[in-house]
Amino acid sequence: MSDMRLVVVGAGGRMGRALITAVTEMDGVVLSGAIEREGSDCLGMDAGTLAGVGENGVAVTEDALAAFAASEGVLDFTTPEASLWFSELAAQARIVHVIGTTGISAEDEERIAAAGRHCATVKSGNMSLGVNLAAQLVREAARALDEDFDIEVLEMHHKHKVDAPSGTALMLGRAAAEGRGIDLDSRSVRSRDGITGPRPKGDIGFATLRGGSVVGEHSAVFAGEGERIVISHIAQDRSIFARGAVKAALWARGRKPGLFSMADVLGLTGA
Repeated sequence: MSDMRLVVVGAGGRMGRALITAVTEMDGVVLSGAIEREGSDCLGMDAGTLAGVGENGVAVTEDALAAFAASEGVLDFTTPEASLWFSELAAQARIVHVIGTTGISAEDEERIAAAGRHCATVKSGNMSLGVNLAAQLVREAARALDEDFDIEVLEMHHKHKVDAPSGTALMLGRAAAEGRGIDLDSRSVRSRDGITGPRPKGDIGFATLRGGSVVGEHSAVFAGEGERIVISHIAQDRSIFARGAVKAALWARGRKPGLFSMADVLGLTGA
């Protein structure tokens, strides 16, 4: 089988450059396009040069429609608004759409799911193997431990991150909620300030830290009387997310339309 042709959107960003590097270095894939927004300083640049992996002959362009038509999949770590547009284009082109964008609203999640009826879509708050395994461990721990163990999710990212809690923190929170058999939206605490009163039993708390150049640190804490269980993951390089996204694209190649997660890609579904 020939190499899978992949287009990277948001090519000039930190994750865009990491994705171009991953596609260049991994077997079974080839970069077929690189997309940036109108007015970007990156337009016209060689994508390989932009990513620091050497000239590859793929120019950064704003013409997503043409790039999608010439590709088999798109790697998308952009913004919620952009990902919605790209999901519609991917559905029209019937190509694989891998989405690592976070901060997407529930309403927009439904629109992405609708697009997934026309193309194979893999969406995850985190594309790394380690995080998805951690989420499975959190699910099992929440299932095994009763409400005498309070659950808190802590996360820290670099100062440029615009959404909170992070997609990974929410992934861990959802895993804990699934293990407990509760609804996360109605049983989560996103902030605490002032005289808050005692901690409600059974709720799942989130704490968010931002600063410096931290790639991503996440912990799920199960705090009981006299003991504490902590399941943690530390990301030291964005390449782990980029490599995971490429693996997700290869997994989705040739599959029927649908909305999938990294748990599907890794074979953790139903575990």
